[in-house]
Amino acid sequence: MGGGQVSLEGPLGAGGVQITADGNALSIVTSHGERLDSDAARAELESRLGFDPPLGSLRYWVLGVPDPASASQESLDQQQQRLQSLQQDGWQIDYSGYMPAGNGSLPARMTVQRAGVRVRLVVDGWSS
Repeated sequence: MGGGQVSLEGPLGAGGVQITADGNALSIVTSHGERLDSDAARAELESRLGFDPPLGSLRYWVLGVPDPASASQESLDQQQQRLQSLQQDGWQIDYSGYMPAGNGSLPARMTVQRAGVRVRLVVDGWSS
């Protein structure tokens, strides 16, 4: 799997950043148009979020699959056989909704949490 792009926005769209991750390479563009790469990008994200996000794994989790790079414990929805919850690298990921995408479905809502950190992700839509 290649890289991906994620947009993070605060309330009413304020303070957003565009994140591009490709393997270990990371860059972000702030709401002011400032581009940060590598360590500066990670420091900016950690400053905004209050923790260092697991971006390498998150690109898999957001697609409803575990990161193949490490062991995981999974729970599947019995009807659709979709990922319902996942434990990997100290993180607990719970999927609370899916939406149609392509010939199947992809996550629409998920919660990613670890000691002291809880993040809810809501997907607006999937592009092909």
